[in-house]
Amino acid sequence: MKILHIDSNHDLMLKQLNTLGFTNHTDYTSTKEAILNKIQNYQGVIIRSRFSIDKDFLDAAINLKFIGRVGAGLENIDCEYAESKGIKLIAAPEGNRNAVGEHSLAMLLSLFNKLNKADKEIRNGKWLRENNRGIELDGKTVGLIGYGNMGKAFAKKLRGFDVEVLCYDLKSNMSDVNCKQVSLKELQEKVDILSLHTPQTELTINMVNQDFINGFKKPFWLINTARGKSVVTKDLVSALKKEKILGAGLDVLEYEQASFENLFVTNKIPEAFKYLIEAENILLSPHVAGWTSESKEKLAQTIVDKIKAEFC
Repeated sequence: MKILHIDSNHDLMLKQLNTLGFTNHTDYTSTKEAILNKIQNYQGVIIRSRFSIDKDFLDAAINLKFIGRVGAGLENIDCEYAESKGIKLIAAPEGNRNAVGEHSLAMLLSLFNKLNKADKEIRNGKWLRENNRGIELDGKTVGLIGYGNMGKAFAKKLRGFDVEVLCYDLKSNMSDVNCKQVSLKELQEKVDILSLHTPQTELTINMVNQDFINGFKKPFWLINTARGKSVVTKDLVSALKKEKILGAGLDVLEYEQASFENLFVTNKIPEAFKYLIEAENILLSPHVAGWTSESKEKLAQTIVDKIKAEFC
């Protein structure tokens, strides 16, 4: 079986797949059109996010048996069409869930203790202790939307704090020792902190909009390490100005390109994003919540293990 690797990954992937008897070819730079011209020669494709795998790609891939996506989500793949062709879809949410859980907690604690703001001030010669008085996580209610691999990982990290953790998920019977499943209405009534852990779907795009935000009983803090298009940025900014949202940690942004490798299609910066850049109660990172040295290895190993289980 021949596998084409479209994105670079941890070295262990090629080494282990070679050992298992697969023939591996790499092409990290060719255009999508160039890949289309040769994809019929391969039974497997390994990709991260360099480009989308759409109907045209799948129609050209006449011998394809599987697509391995080295990451959690599959939104850059036309999953329904691929499955209709009998193509196995393999993702690796187990590989970076711990990293996402740690990053979510790090963002929350940094916001609560104003660490980013205080660090900048000291570097500019300012020593403002009272202005940087923080708040404590203990006693708060944390709400999670989405309780899959990422939500569960964050809930596990919160076990060391005296907090109540609630989740809302489309699937039923999701409660466990770390989290209680509730309705969206109950979650909106109780939480002090909202953290998103959902894939990008038709239901989650623009999910956090003005109406959604206004449904919360109390002002709350927002953490988003999921997908940028889940949050309508202009509505977030409006809520920040009204103190309906007290602050936000955003690892992902509405303006990201589909590859996640670049922020804007053009150089024009939206007004809402300009506000986020200047706001002291906003913490930003470049889609790296699941991007640790350890997760790079675990993601690759997860894909290899799943390919081995399915095809060896």
